[in-house]
Amino acid sequence: MSEPSEDHRRSELVTALGVLRGRIAEVCGTVGRDPHAVTLVAVTKTWPASDVVTLARLGVRDVGENRDQEAAAKVAEVAGLLGQSAALLPRWHFLGQLQSRKCRSVASYAACVHSVDRVEIVGRLADAVAASERGPLEVFVQLSMDGDPTRGGVVLAGLDRVADAVASRPELRLRGFMAVAPLGTDPDTSFAGLAAISARLRESHPGADAISAGMSADLDAALRNGATHVRVGSALLGRRPPVIS
Repeated sequence: MSEPSEDHRRSELVTALGVLRGRIAEVCGTVGRDPHAVTLVAVTKTWPASDVVTLARLGVRDVGENRDQEAAAKVAEVAGLLGQSAALLPRWHFLGQLQSRKCRSVASYAACVHSVDRVEIVGRLADAVAASERGPLEVFVQLSMDGDPTRGGVVLAGLDRVADAVASRPELRLRGFMAVAPLGTDPDTSFAGLAAISARLRESHPGADAISAGMSADLDAALRNGATHVRVGSALLGRRPPVIS
């Protein structure tokens, strides 16, 4: 099967983006929220740099990646494709589980990391930011809502320790919490719990007022429960066709 033409792909993205923005506006309207206060992070893992460029030209400024190797290459390629259009360069968000050995690379391009879940990672990431001489890196502490270590995240008992560690480093800016709703659970219940935990965090860290929650399937529930950042892949970019060997 041939790849879609550039014009056809742009048309697909224009349509999907319009539907998605309408969905966000509708849900926000039902709970009295301003949809413009919601940050849409386009999750572009496995999709080409050309899609990132098209989205940038359509006004999508925040782009998320899950794997450092893919992200680092894509950041460079997007910068090359945009050339002199520096104002369109996206803010890159790192969303995947972060390994210590990847901190220096991630710190070199990411504006925000959503997946900090260990004190060790806090120190490594802060040191990497200091070495890169970039501005403070925004950080979400990832909460595990089901205790499954394969999905990443710190359990509730260790949450304050990681959050305090982030807040103690001037190279980092604690934004709030990130979570993924556990499989097989009611997302409204999960995200309501996350909102309550976030409210408690703000008592000791008033600036940590952001919640990264909600993906293509459950962003409505996340928005109803105060998510400020939604991480959307398939609802915006579609599903990649299977690779035929």
